[in-house]
Amino acid sequence: MPAVSLPDSESYDKIILGVDPGTQIAGYGVIGLRKDQMHLLQYGVIHLSKYSTHELKLKKLFDRMLQLIEEHLPDEMAIEDPFFGKNVQAMLKLGRAQGVVMAAALSRSIPIVEYAPRRIKQSVTGNGNASKEQVSNMVGHLLKVELDPEFFDATDALAIAICHHFHKNALPGAKSTGKKSKKGAWSAFASENPGRIS
Repeated sequence: MPAVSLPDSESYDKIILGVDPGTQIAGYGVIGLRKDQMHLLQYGVIHLSKYSTHELKLKKLFDRMLQLIEEHLPDEMAIEDPFFGKNVQAMLKLGRAQGVVMAAALSRSIPIVEYAPRRIKQSVTGNGNASKEQVSNMVGHLLKVELDPEFFDATDALAIAICHHFHKNALPGAKSTGKKSKKGAWSAFASENPGRIS
């Protein structure tokens, strides 16, 4: 998988993990923020089509999410909002994949913010109807790196992380500067916002 790693995760003010869930291919992207400047840490895809059952796909997705979380210690996760479609079975399977990704984050006390696809495109490109190619090109421009054009699921995930950075106030209590906090982010959010959790 394409990766750019800097040695010390403590040198970032915040690390954001963006995820574009899927049942065949899931994309992920990790960005680090230092003095409001974005840096690419890693991006890639998780191939799930080779697994024979939906349960195995979900387990692989969960395990890989935990691996990424433990490797990068993100402060927050940004994920694409569920969308409505005519294929109920496909929507159900996608919803399960989204739930597994969210469960992995919650198991490590990482707060989650969801964004609608149109809002992500609008935030990154200025056009809510932008193509995947346009999103990928703008993500590369914003991160000042050349991205592999074949990894659209991964560049979409990076776009989700960037969208979250651009909406710093989307997560109540989240701060865009200051040293990274390794624990308690979700616990603090839950205690400060009891009416938002059921």
